[in-house]
Amino acid sequence: MKIDVKEFLKPCGCGRKHEIVVDDIIIDSGAVKELPEILKRPAYADKKSLVMICDENTYEAAGRQVEELVPELKKIILDPENLHANEHGVEAAKKGLDEIGDVDLMIAVGSGTIHDITRYHAYEMKIPFFSVPTAASVDGFVSTVAAMTWHGFKKSFTAVSPIVVIADTDIFKEAPLRLTASGVSDLLGKYTALADWKITHLLTGEYICDEICKMEYEALDRLRASLGGLTTGDKDAYENLMYGLLLSGLAMQMTGNSRPASGAEHHMSHLWEMEVINDYIDFYHGEKVGVGLVLASKIYHKAAERMLEGDFQVKDSMPVETDLIRENFNKPGMYEIIMEENTPNLLDEVDSAKLIEYKEEIASIIREIPTAEELIAMIDQVEGVKSLEDLGFDESYQAKTANLSPYVRARITFMRLLKFYDFYEEVISC
Repeated sequence: MKIDVKEFLKPCGCGRKHEIVVDDIIIDSGAVKELPEILKRPAYADKKSLVMICDENTYEAAGRQVEELVPELKKIILDPENLHANEHGVEAAKKGLDEIGDVDLMIAVGSGTIHDITRYHAYEMKIPFFSVPTAASVDGFVSTVAAMTWHGFKKSFTAVSPIVVIADTDIFKEAPLRLTASGVSDLLGKYTALADWKITHLLTGEYICDEICKMEYEALDRLRASLGGLTTGDKDAYENLMYGLLLSGLAMQMTGNSRPASGAEHHMSHLWEMEVINDYIDFYHGEKVGVGLVLASKIYHKAAERMLEGDFQVKDSMPVETDLIRENFNKPGMYEIIMEENTPNLLDEVDSAKLIEYKEEIASIIREIPTAEELIAMIDQVEGVKSLEDLGFDESYQAKTANLSPYVRARITFMRLLKFYDFYEEVISC
């Protein structure tokens, strides 16, 4: 499967000229063998000093093969033990890069962490990089931001997308099922992300692209049809998953931000990563997103039912809950960071009367999200993580997470809009 990136650059009904910074995406068995020929293309022929960044596990999965295909390649092999996209992972890679000296192009061989570390350095060094995914585990392979936990705070750093993605099915379908399940959950998270986007557009007029939404829903349909094949090693099923994950990344490039791919489900994941209501939990990004997705779906559907009953009121305004933030985001410097993220108050843009006026439209958008039970059944097909209990939390974390997570990012979601409604406490509770 070869993705023709030019197809996404055609004139769009939304009126915007979309931009994509990826030259080529290949998803196929044996794709990595094309690497030497790709490097000979005029656009890359002058790149003489090549460096591969991987860890010990991804070196065995694909790095050794990449090294054999490109003998002049230098390599940085990181220790996978406690390797994360944070200041320590960045520093470990920098040490290797400093030892090598001049670098013209990097090749990221790995999953989400390796890619975020590589794209961070590629941006800092103003050089391009190639992507060789070793697992269909995240939607961030072609992201233009590096999502990092920096000194305990979840931050998004401006970075660069790979200019070429070589996704070899023979490689990524051999990844542990847990990594694949993480990718499934990350992609399924688009259901709530898209709903958040559509509801916000309805209420505030925020830009939205129907074509981007359509292509993401089509990718979700392909994923759902492929779930059974992911446990049997079916090539087409794995390629459909990888296609959806890469498409999500392209959607972000086309939009210019993460709106098509990140909503309430991601904000929940970010909250847990900040460790303000919990201790450290050793789970993949997609696993946490999957739990956030199930919770968001459960809460949203309960809210839709209450809206259609018609017996509810909304507040005239919803100020930032500074006392709540001060009480919970109490690590040194965290309160100030969260308040900066929430200044100005995004909910000032919302005419709360529209929450009543558009209740049927909002409920209709929510009904496009599979129910919590349906999502759990999907995640179960790949033996994935889907509940608070799976993360080591009890049920009390549902309300706490729903209440605090909307403040971790400057973005309107329905989870944040729920604070207007008089049934708020009812729907966020178990």
